[in-house]
Amino acid sequence: MRGSVLALVLLTWLGLAPFARVSAPVSTQAPHLAVLNREGVATVRVTDGDQIRVRLTGAPRSAQTTTVSFTLEADPTPFAHCTLVAQSEECQTEPFLSLGWYWDPQGQPRPNRRILAAAEGRLVSVTLDVQVAPRPVVLVHGLNSSAAAWRSYLGPAGFLARLGLSGYAVGDGQAAGVLNTGSLDAPTRPTNTVAANAKILADYISGVKRVTGAQQVDLVAHSLGGLISRYYIAQLMPTRDVGQLITLGSPHQGTDCANLPLALGFYLPATLEIRTSYMRDIFNRLVVRRAGVSFYAIAGTRIFDNVGAPCTEVPSDLLVGQPSAAGIQAPSAQAPVLHTDLNDSPQVFDDLVAPRLRQSIGGFPNQPDPSPDVPAGEELQFTRIFTGHVASGASIVQRVHIDQAAVASFALFDPTQSLTVTVRGASGNILPLTPANNGLIVVDAPETLVYLGYGFRNPRPGPWEVTLQATSHTPPQGVDFALTARLVGGATLQATTSALLPRLGETVTLSARLELGGQNLSLSEAVARIRRPDGQVQGVPLAQGQGQYQGQWRPDQPGLHSVDVVVTGSAPDGSPIERTAFLTVEVQPAEGQVQTRQLVALGSFALVLVLGIALWLRRRTRR
Repeated sequence: MRGSVLALVLLTWLGLAPFARVSAPVSTQAPHLAVLNREGVATVRVTDGDQIRVRLTGAPRSAQTTTVSFTLEADPTPFAHCTLVAQSEECQTEPFLSLGWYWDPQGQPRPNRRILAAAEGRLVSVTLDVQVAPRPVVLVHGLNSSAAAWRSYLGPAGFLARLGLSGYAVGDGQAAGVLNTGSLDAPTRPTNTVAANAKILADYISGVKRVTGAQQVDLVAHSLGGLISRYYIAQLMPTRDVGQLITLGSPHQGTDCANLPLALGFYLPATLEIRTSYMRDIFNRLVVRRAGVSFYAIAGTRIFDNVGAPCTEVPSDLLVGQPSAAGIQAPSAQAPVLHTDLNDSPQVFDDLVAPRLRQSIGGFPNQPDPSPDVPAGEELQFTRIFTGHVASGASIVQRVHIDQAAVASFALFDPTQSLTVTVRGASGNILPLTPANNGLIVVDAPETLVYLGYGFRNPRPGPWEVTLQATSHTPPQGVDFALTARLVGGATLQATTSALLPRLGETVTLSARLELGGQNLSLSEAVARIRRPDGQVQGVPLAQGQGQYQGQWRPDQPGLHSVDVVVTGSAPDGSPIERTAFLTVEVQPAEGQVQTRQLVALGSFALVLVLGIALWLRRRTRR
């Protein structure tokens, strides 16, 4: 009997007795939650978007592996998970971004949040209260502009303050950095490239992060600012520090309106970098990385009639067409305003921008990088761009040939906004210009690409005359102007280059073909006018070849070149047809030059190293 009892005790101790039960050890501490910052230090203060982890300790032990999910009170969407392995009482999430923590699903601010834990769907008796600050908003202005463009967003009564958000406009002095996107006072002074401005944006964002302690910012960008922001995210952002990018009227597929100031050599290279051919053929093929940042595009759609869209497709905000402003493979929205009002409109902010800034957990989808192969959009047709100078107190008459077209829409660039316009049609009659009949728009914003636009339906073919008259507001030195007409219907010009990124000295073939009704037209003039990075313009004549006109060009200067292919042909009835195609080529340094620079740099380093070693040995010998 005594032996049986001892045997039973031994079996029980070994866990082999038929009725033996093994109880899981009971946790010696109460459940506890902690938020760990990027350095692994526990904290109860978080800025929306910070990288954090959540750690659970003292959980009841279980014989099975258990998944623990974490949510915020009043928000059922789990933001992270961790795994409690069998017999463990502690787990920790992977690092994640606390995007959306400041806002609840109804878009209401939640500066105080409570974290809840649930194991296999059942709440764990533990919570943690944390204080959450909203992400700062960095505002990026566009072409020929400054931080003052965001006056409606900033200040105690600004749009952002109404949401309890802090705003930082690049160039406002709150952090170091001023963009150079053009100056009204010196229009021929070079601007920064998009890449150079993106470096300034990078420094400014770093400064905002230092001032606020935030790890992430939201970017709201107008016009060219959207391209600068895209370049920063794709090429310069070391680790993700942008929650989302909201663009307002940015020319993601370019704008042909840029060709007007570009023809005068104004605001270069910025006006060349927003040219349609550059954006579609070069920029969008190289700038694609998003690093998980959410993109959102807002387009102005004030103009739906081609008559009122002198240099864009429709719908349009006058300067950027909706297909371009929304052309980034991301969610988009439309607003019935002009381009210059997109960053100033309370309606745009309240209806479209504010809801994006108030996104809660789950509102930041990880958008994949878009394909670099962007489908070609509509090729708009233009007459040649006429440039000239109107002296103070004088006038000038510009003749424009209009062929058989459904619409002819004129665009005038006058940086002083002081000229008046009189139009005489091919009939010889002066035609009154009205918003109702001609889509007449006069833009009261000196930084714009178009000062005045108007158009005509079914214009009579023949020579049209546009008289530009100086007024009392014209400066004493007079004013330079650029004038063109966009045509819908009629002949089409197709122009191409054999290389978009040729090497220095590489032969580039330029080709052009003018068609009407599927038939090639003969040309009386065909020339490519090439503006080099140094501002010099050279002409390359195109000669008739195999069904098209071609010319050879060997670039002798690296950098961006505008290539304007200008042709004059004849319709079957003998009437003249004028067209211009606007191309862009970015010449790369010659291969040998790149290697030479690298060898020189390497040789210099080696020489410094050898001299240093020699000096060190000499000192040791003396000792």
